[in-house]
Amino acid sequence: MNNTSILVLGAGELGMPVIRQLAKKAKKYSNTKVTVLLREATINTEDINKKKNITELKELGVELLPGDLSAPSSELVSIFKNYDAIVSCTGYGNGAGGFQLKLASAVLDAGVKRYFPWQFGVDFEVIGRGSAQDLFDEQLDVRELLRSQSATKWVIISTGMFTSYLFEPFFGVLDLEKKSINAIGGWDTAVTVTTPEDIGKLTAEIFFAEPLIEDKVVYIGGDTITYGQLADIAESLSGQKYNRTLSDMTEIQNDLKNDPSNFVKKYRSIFGAGKGVSWPLEITYNFKNDIEIISAEQWAKDNIDWESFN
Repeated sequence: MNNTSILVLGAGELGMPVIRQLAKKAKKYSNTKVTVLLREATINTEDINKKKNITELKELGVELLPGDLSAPSSELVSIFKNYDAIVSCTGYGNGAGGFQLKLASAVLDAGVKRYFPWQFGVDFEVIGRGSAQDLFDEQLDVRELLRSQSATKWVIISTGMFTSYLFEPFFGVLDLEKKSINAIGGWDTAVTVTTPEDIGKLTAEIFFAEPLIEDKVVYIGGDTITYGQLADIAESLSGQKYNRTLSDMTEIQNDLKNDPSNFVKKYRSIFGAGKGVSWPLEITYNFKNDIEIISAEQWAKDNIDWESFN
């Protein structure tokens, strides 16, 4: 692992925990350096939260490299070729239109040895092409591109959804204020969830694992939970009865048909169908390597003030 220069793209909700853990682990190896590519405006920001992140990155000994991923591919190639490994934490902020494919192509053209693409999420291959979430097709294009060559080794980490999303009103499942839960698809429909902190921790473990993990999809998971189990957790932690309603797939698909560009409705359709959005914890890297991470119930205990909803 000597002389490894690691470039992380993005320092948002997932990027920060990933950088934190990579930087921590990199200190155990000589000559291993973590750099993060950020817009010049972000590096010199006056925004209080962003400023806090920039200060933390500097304290971690992470190098800040000004750059913009919307630049032409040739510019990205000239940046990327200086690094042995690239970890992409860009998220979908850039929307559709070939952005993930552009990044992957630039990584390959730059001759980077190892690539962790932005695939932190569901199992796109099980979901397949033509799903309600059109962004997923491009994720499959990226996988095909990576598999079509052998010069750049790649690792895809399937994480499921962020744990917090289950408890946030926008997802339309649990409403703590109204003490209601709406199961999407069915009460036995399951979803795998992991916190960004644990994704960061496990990404660093997988990155530095020996022998090197290469050309593989690696599954991780803090919890695999059904909507019925989520309702039980909410009731047991709040000590209150929750009103349980079910949105079956017909209702969910009609919702989407009436509002086809709605991002959340696309996701509700994917998670309601229940295909490729969960896997048994026994197959996860953390389970096999006995790495302790946070379950949905533990997250809810630690992060929600249940008293305030009573």
